[in-house]
Parts: sequence; C-alpha cells; structure tokens
Amino acid sequence: MNVALIGATGNAGSRILAELTRRGHAVTAIARNADKVAALPGVTAKTGDVFDPEGLAALLRGHDAVISSVHFTASDPRKLIEAVRASGAQRYLVVGGAGSLEVAPGLKVIDTPDFPAEYKAEAAAGGVFLDLLRGETDLNWTFLSPSAMFVPGERTGRFRLGTDQLLANEQGSSISFEDYAIALVDELETPKHSRARFTVGY
Repeated sequence: MNVALIGATGNAGSRILAELTRRGHAVTAIARNADKVAALPGVTAKTGDVFDPEGLAALLRGHDAVISSVHFTASDPRKLIEAVRASGAQRYLVVGGAGSLEVAPGLKVIDTPDFPAEYKAEAAAGGVFLDLLRGETDLNWTFLSPSAMFVPGERTGRFRLGTDQLLANEQGSSISFEDYAIALVDELETPKHSRARFTVGY
C-alpha cells in the first residue's frame, strides 16, 4: 500500500514508520525536518508544514491512505482534515489521545480529578479533533486512542482493543508505542473501525 505518514519522526510516528516498512508498505514520511526521518526501505522523506493545507495536500496526493501522528496543540485539525480531503486519499487514520475515553458512563479521562494539568490542553485539543471527524460525512477516518500511559516499550503483539472506554489491567492503563503501531497498521490493512474511534491497551 502507498501510505503518507505525517509526523514520521515523533515517538509514535517513528514506530509506525518502522511497522509500515516491516510489512512492506511504501511510505512518504512527512516531517518538519525531513533529514530526521529514519532511512528505511521503501521510505521517501519529505518536508511538510501541517499549517499549510494546500502544500500538505500536494504531498498527500496519490496515496492510498494518510496517517497523522502529530501533537494536537502543534497542529490545526481543520487544516489537516482539509488537506486530506483535498488530496483524494481514501482513508485517514489519526493517532488519537486517551483524554476523551470514558472511565465511567459519561465521565471522560480528562474530567477526572487526578488528570495532570500539564496535559489538559493537549487532551482537550484531541477531543476537538475527534468531534470534528465525527462530523465528517465524506471522509473515511479512524481515530485510534492509546491507553493512559503511552510509552516506549517492546513490540509484543499482545494487546486488547476497545471502543470508547479506557482499557486497564492490574498494572494500570498503558500501551507501548511499538504495540500501538501494530494495532494501527492492522487497522490500515484490515479496516474494522471505519468512521469510528477505537482504543488499544494491555
């Protein structure tokens, strides 16, 4: 598959890039600084600006799918959606956040008393992005939320999937960047959550 990955040098993006190439996909890896993109088989590095929808759309054209892995507070979801729509890409997968997941009916993670204040802006922006996607009628999107702790780790291939509720076990709520990447690329290859959000965790 011919895939465009926006944010290919970040914590999640670099693992997604590695997973895509591991499975033989051709990837246009888009970053603010293309020189920082890992040199991997089938990867073409491009410099792109997430705040320039016209320029970004030009980079995205001709791809079967677009994945965006960018901080919500360092981008504009409306411009990202505009660029993807203008590119004609058939699918749009977004690296989401955990803040909009529920820990109880009607209670989101971001609204719990212990939610760290320093992450509130990012989590709130992620919720806005999800709401915008849910209002889209002509874009085939998927928003994959990680568990609360989204951290470096191992590529185990052992994880659970959910919908709108935060996944947790005896050790808490977590997922490694590496296993998250597996779940995202699985969804790319075998779509099961079109126009929907789902979540991954241990």
